[in-house]
Amino acid sequence: MVKFSRIVILLFIDACIVTFSYITAFLLRFGFNVNDPVFDAWFAIYANNLLPITVACILAFSICGLYTSMWRYAGTDELIKIVAASGLAQLLVMFYVTFSVLSMPRGIYVIAFLFMVFLLSAFRISYRFIRNLRTPGTFNSFVLRIGRRDIIGGNVTKVMIVGAGEAGASMINEIRNHHEYGKKVVVAIDDDTAKQKHRICGVKVYGGRSEIRHAARKYGVDEIIIAIPSAKKKAIQAIMEECKRTRCKIKILPSLIELINDKVSVSKLRDVDIEDFLGRDPVHVNLREISSYIEGKIVMITGGGGSIGSELCRQIARFRPRRLIAVDIYENCVFELSNELRETYKNLEFEIVIASIRDKQRMREVFDKYKPHVIFHAAAHKHVPLMEKNPKEAVVNNILGTKNMIDLAEEFATEKFVMISTDKAVNPTNVMGATKRVGEMILQEKSQHSRTTFAAVRFGNVLGSNGSVIPIFRKQIEKGGPVTVTHKDITRYFMTIPEAVELVIQTGAMAQGGEIFILDMGEPVKILDLAENVIRLSGYIPYVDIDIEITGLRPGEKLYEELLLDEEGIEKTAHNKIYVGHPLPANPALKAMLDSEDRQDSIEGEVKKVSDMSEAEVKEWLHDIVPNYTPQK
Repeated sequence: MVKFSRIVILLFIDACIVTFSYITAFLLRFGFNVNDPVFDAWFAIYANNLLPITVACILAFSICGLYTSMWRYAGTDELIKIVAASGLAQLLVMFYVTFSVLSMPRGIYVIAFLFMVFLLSAFRISYRFIRNLRTPGTFNSFVLRIGRRDIIGGNVTKVMIVGAGEAGASMINEIRNHHEYGKKVVVAIDDDTAKQKHRICGVKVYGGRSEIRHAARKYGVDEIIIAIPSAKKKAIQAIMEECKRTRCKIKILPSLIELINDKVSVSKLRDVDIEDFLGRDPVHVNLREISSYIEGKIVMITGGGGSIGSELCRQIARFRPRRLIAVDIYENCVFELSNELRETYKNLEFEIVIASIRDKQRMREVFDKYKPHVIFHAAAHKHVPLMEKNPKEAVVNNILGTKNMIDLAEEFATEKFVMISTDKAVNPTNVMGATKRVGEMILQEKSQHSRTTFAAVRFGNVLGSNGSVIPIFRKQIEKGGPVTVTHKDITRYFMTIPEAVELVIQTGAMAQGGEIFILDMGEPVKILDLAENVIRLSGYIPYVDIDIEITGLRPGEKLYEELLLDEEGIEKTAHNKIYVGHPLPANPALKAMLDSEDRQDSIEGEVKKVSDMSEAEVKEWLHDIVPNYTPQK
């Protein structure tokens, strides 16, 4: 009923505008000489046809959508509609008058057109203004500018918009039209010099990104909104580096692909996350290639309850495997994963196997029961400081466990075997890295004479994984600090768990046998910078609210990580984020173990001997197999 009443009122007002426009057009055309017989003759034609002329104009307005637009949010598009509607109205009137074997001076149509555009626009802008004034909270946030000072009533958040494009303009209008948000845009920033010192939707474009800190101080900004959905991650990263120098809260619009089919609005804003500081563009994979080797196959994931293993399960489930098997020694994580997957993928045949990769006989039973076509081997001991203190466990799990899986994959004619490795396997300085390097070497040696396609994937740290720095930092912040960093110059490569797993699955499609794939990790990140960013994202100021303490490098820890051995070389692949290193011949000591027919001298026999060694002897044994392993004293 309200909508019907609104349209009736609009029709009546528009009819008055049409009548006024034509009457004024006649008066101007004839110089207000109403006593002129010529005026009487021409005006009589209009007066006698007033109703059909008015109806023709209203019909034109309706065709152009003037009665379906929400004039509270009127903008450029609505102005274009008014111009088009007024022009169409004149064409319809001319057609009617000509069809009726009548005529009116052509100047009447031109003048009437101009008046209609002006009056229709003025009325609708007035409607928008009055409607905004009636909105609760408008007067509380009303700004009276005196000189260069803003006097603002109410509790209003002052906002800076970074990006004076269409998204920025939409965001300004959105905030302006919704006073319930309690925000006011006071300044805009854009690197386009053509926009600087001009205004966008009434807001001054102060300067480029280098002026963010200065503008934030000058205008008393409380919140910064980055409204450049089309920008590359590198550009967003650079902007956020400037933003974080302020003490403002930072929000960001999603990328264009996330905004598609949705208008720009405050509801689409999200808080800046730590991933935004990495400057990494989204990963794209070849879905057809992936589907070809997973769809309809039996897929096994070892370490299925871990950070990488569980994400592998989630993503592989999308490709409709015949059966998905998660193997893990710990029951809690895989139990929760099972509930999640069965809720999300109703038709997925998902099996949980509680078993240790160290127990070859148990794993043989698993292989015999399920006969997997594809294996992703993610089970491993991975925490560097823990493995430095427990090197025997690292050897048994990461070397013997991996060899068990490789042997069984070959025995049961598995099609593809992808091992998850680490950047710490390159010129290792710790036990964990050295044991993973041995696993790579066993895999490459086996691939030379096997029907199974073996490959390894090497990448750095994953954000948010169990035991990674981000969760540790957040727990320290929750306790009030300090946040601990081992060295002020220490750097690490980082990826998000989903993008690392997507690339791992892609490498499975590309593997031919014996490759070590290296994922493009982007630029290394200083852990000190990461700590500062996590503190800021938690709403605190580094070194003021939360202190950062330098504790010194831990046993086995490097200042920086590498992704490739010098002798491996590197080649591009069809995927721009995946590279491949050349297979290397096995170290003679390892090759002798693998070729030995004497069980005591085999890998299994050597690993049994490790149980009687001291920690120093275990590290020396690893050094014999991996000569570029440099154990720290």
